Amino acid sequence: QVQLVESGGGSVQAGGSLRLSCVAYGYGFYNYYVGWFRQAPGKEREGVAGIDSGSVDLYYADSVKGRFTISRDNAYAKVYLQMSSLKPEDTAVYYCAARGGRGPPFFAQGYNYWGQGTQVTVSS
Repeated sequence: QVQLVESGGGSVQAGGSLRLSCVAYGYGFYNYYVGWFRQAPGKEREGVAGIDSGSVDLYYADSVKGRFTISRDNAYAKVYLQMSSLKPEDTAVYYCAARGGRGPPFFAQGYNYWGQGTQVTVSS
């Protein structure tokens, strides 16, 4: 069993930056694939970025490529999402999720564990 806790959300102006953190409590996190998802009001949850256990395979949604960077530190059971050049359309609740097996990085139903989410608000 793994518990995920996100932090780092907040309110910023367009063009600003934020770094989200996700810390995992439980055994075996270093083996898990981790994804960041987001959900804006009235919209479906969408995948933003994904990272494998060895930080070799990284995936990004087209909408965030070149602006967001996902990374992890297995020694501290943490995954980060560095967000730069933020836009108002990035406003959403951001969730980290983890899974033990393989699968499409942005297939939400494939993830076993989810955090509670952290709000990101970008004003124009």
